[in-house]
Amino acid sequence: MTAPLVSILIPCYNAAPWIAATLDSALAQTHPRTEIIVVDDGSTDDCLALARTFISRGVNVYTQPNQGASAARNHALRHATGEFIQFLDADDLLAPEKIARQVALLTASPSRSIAAGPWGRFEADHTRAVFTPEDNWRDLPPVDWLALNFAGRGMMPPAAWLVPLSLVAAAGPWDERLTLNDDGEYFCRVILASSGIRFCAEAHSFYRSNLSGSLSARRTPAAWQSAFLSQDLCARHLLAHETSPRTHQACADLFQRLTYDVYPACPELVRACETRVALHGGSRIRAGGGKLFLMLARLLGWKNARRLRLLLSRA
Repeated sequence: MTAPLVSILIPCYNAAPWIAATLDSALAQTHPRTEIIVVDDGSTDDCLALARTFISRGVNVYTQPNQGASAARNHALRHATGEFIQFLDADDLLAPEKIARQVALLTASPSRSIAAGPWGRFEADHTRAVFTPEDNWRDLPPVDWLALNFAGRGMMPPAAWLVPLSLVAAAGPWDERLTLNDDGEYFCRVILASSGIRFCAEAHSFYRSNLSGSLSARRTPAAWQSAFLSQDLCARHLLAHETSPRTHQACADLFQRLTYDVYPACPELVRACETRVALHGGSRIRAGGGKLFLMLARLLGWKNARRLRLLLSRA
């Protein structure tokens, strides 16, 4: 039987230091049938030129004016012809057997399943990546997985997933309004369209962290607005799928965590998040921090403790 075609979709913007290693990891996949699609999102460095050096090795390279990662992924999806979709950011890596392992698992799984796998953080050398198991590193129904995710008990970067084309079609395109947490909102829709998550313990991916200027590190007002819109959409998606005490609790946890992240940078968003927390019945999640912060939070309240920590950091 012919192996299914897998489309590996790589959006890139000013990723010249990493794009070659990322493409090498895509080309090294042991799965026998893949197509690799790169969409350069108006890079101002040598990223596009470097990607084009891989055309002779079968990589498809497209370019567009700068519109954001979500628009680049949608551009790539329009060219994809595979039965499965592998999203891969331009600074992340795949283990050689990653796709093959997940294709085998999904082929033997109930229809509309989606595959996830272990992912490790690294900075320069992926062989030193740290894999830290989280509560969602297991087979789970969609709502159970999202409840853990909303409570901060497990994330999954795009590279860790393998998505059947049928779920991509059911979920719809990436939301091009979003910059921060665009992947969280997108995969919320994909997961809810699925019959469940199948966790493949042998399918490893590598998530590059602590990059200066990365989208995930941005903390501008516009980025926080995107984060709020993303979380608001995720809550709406979940409640449209199921309205119950557990989904309201999950939504309250989601907005409580964002409250802690946003404070004190955007007072209006903090108030909006707190309103959502109350609307969904309240959350027991507490602000995280070191021993000193937690002690001060008990004595002064977490907001005063946060302000004091910021003052001391600027002194």
